[in-house]
Amino acid sequence: MFEQKKIELLSPAKNLECGIEAINHGADAVYIGAPKFGARAAAVNSLEDIAALVAYAHLYRVRIYVTVNTILKEEELAETEAMIWSLYRMGVDALIVQDMAVTRMNLPPIPLHASTQMDNRTVEKVRFLSEAGFRQVVLARELTLEEIAAIHTACPKVPLEVFVHGALCVSYSGQCYASQACFGRSANRGECAQFCRLPFSLVDADGREIVKDKHLLSLKDLNQSDHLEALLDAGVTSLKIEGRLKDVSYVKNVTAAYRQKLDALFARRKEYARASSGTTRLFFTPCLEKSFSRGFTSYFLYGREREVASFDTPKSLGEEMGILKEQRGNSLTVAGLKPFHNGDGVCYMDEQGRLQGFRINRVEGNRLFPAGNVPRIRPRTRIFRNYDQEFERMLSGHSAERKLGLTWELAETAFGFALTATDEDGVHVTCAFPAPKETARTPQTGNLRNQLSKLGNTPFEIRSEADILIRLSGNWFIPASSLTDWRRQTIGRLLATRRMTYPQETARWKPTAHAFPLSSLTYLGNVMNAEAARFYRAHGVKEIAPAFEQKQVPGATLMFCKHCLRYSMGWCPTRQHGHSPYREPYCLVSKDGLRFQLHFDCKRCLMEVTETQDAEP
Repeated sequence: MFEQKKIELLSPAKNLECGIEAINHGADAVYIGAPKFGARAAAVNSLEDIAALVAYAHLYRVRIYVTVNTILKEEELAETEAMIWSLYRMGVDALIVQDMAVTRMNLPPIPLHASTQMDNRTVEKVRFLSEAGFRQVVLARELTLEEIAAIHTACPKVPLEVFVHGALCVSYSGQCYASQACFGRSANRGECAQFCRLPFSLVDADGREIVKDKHLLSLKDLNQSDHLEALLDAGVTSLKIEGRLKDVSYVKNVTAAYRQKLDALFARRKEYARASSGTTRLFFTPCLEKSFSRGFTSYFLYGREREVASFDTPKSLGEEMGILKEQRGNSLTVAGLKPFHNGDGVCYMDEQGRLQGFRINRVEGNRLFPAGNVPRIRPRTRIFRNYDQEFERMLSGHSAERKLGLTWELAETAFGFALTATDEDGVHVTCAFPAPKETARTPQTGNLRNQLSKLGNTPFEIRSEADILIRLSGNWFIPASSLTDWRRQTIGRLLATRRMTYPQETARWKPTAHAFPLSSLTYLGNVMNAEAARFYRAHGVKEIAPAFEQKQVPGATLMFCKHCLRYSMGWCPTRQHGHSPYREPYCLVSKDGLRFQLHFDCKRCLMEVTETQDAEP
């Protein structure tokens, strides 16, 4: 029998509620922000809430990863170390980190995962991190399927984690300094100001305006739901949903959608199996288009594609519903196949290319009656629904449950009876209960099965009649109240045993001295403290510049983007054999007059964004 490869669906949690619902809706692991030093300053959680999530998750063999993935100031190191010990004591399964200073702390035996903020996009970098002791590596979102497969082939023992859904950063993660340069808010410190979602005009070297006030750096949202099998075959073992700032309905819907996709895949491909326990039962039909999205892209998974950006708006469009057929009086008629509901949110792009929207007051078939002022919309305009009232209502309730399979065996002993409970992972307990043996007047087997099936609000369920074994030599009478008490006590013992037998992974950090892929580090190394510098020197790095947050570099490249505006315009000389009618260099000009020069590095297939000191004339 071949060994199955365990595949992890990794969901985000803004808070305890989101984490619990991610588990209920099918997550195999959940990542959540620490009380401090996570890469989302707006998504922090108390130690008490993290402990509660760990306790709930481990019942289902779901792992909890805590993000401690900012770069750290000197004075924050001791506090970080103390926090890590607290997280370890409560049973957290791993930490997602960026700052190498963490590896030089007095660490408990807790596994470390290399955050995507480390800029993990080469075989050399992944091999280095593995040899340094990192147990899982989060790859850059920009990698192609072939690049992922090459990393797996070169580093076959390294668990690889990739993002499969959610918002995309336009710059390589960990390599974006625009927010720090323009607003004093460091993306590497969890305070990204979302510079890339702002509108810009594109001008050429002669000052000619090519594009005016468009969101030229704003990308669509990632959606790899149709490419999961290819990712697994390339060597990926952890599939990550982005969204630690998203609300609970997003977490429910997206987690459930990917759970369904993966379960269907595992049914066909027996070499793959889910990494946690239990069966998720949904009480709604997941639909990715109904959760926040700027439109979907598979990004660079199969190579460069032109439509990866959302130039018109950085806001959610939702699902396309049809086109405006006609406008008559206070109503709009939409030609489409999907039904609208009272209270739905509708949006569209107006004639100036601006996103507009309204709420539906009343629906009659495909005729919409907006609440408030009726907008004037040009015929044949595409209509989107970015809020589905009925869908959100379903998600606001009890939308899923997760249960562990259980088998019972009721047998007799010399002094009474014994009840054995065994769960789907093979964890079992036996409880003996002294009781007299009295012959019943009527057959008891059906009643015994019925009583043992009542598992109520426990995490367990009986999945078939064969899961209840009655091994009695006679038709003994057992009062329902007694059997109820025995069932309750046995389940309590099973839950305690299940917690005690949780397969906690441990990892003791051992200092290493193998060579880092580079001999010098610029500000791109994000080295903000002396301990991180010592780590790199121990691995052969001779020159180490301070982090951009410590010392800004005049004329530095602020963004390194796989997204390329020259390619989006059809002017790429390498891939499209295109020719621009405009003279380079091009500049992005913000609404407040800041200018950012674009440099196109065709050898590395990158677009670089550099701040210039000149304001718009």
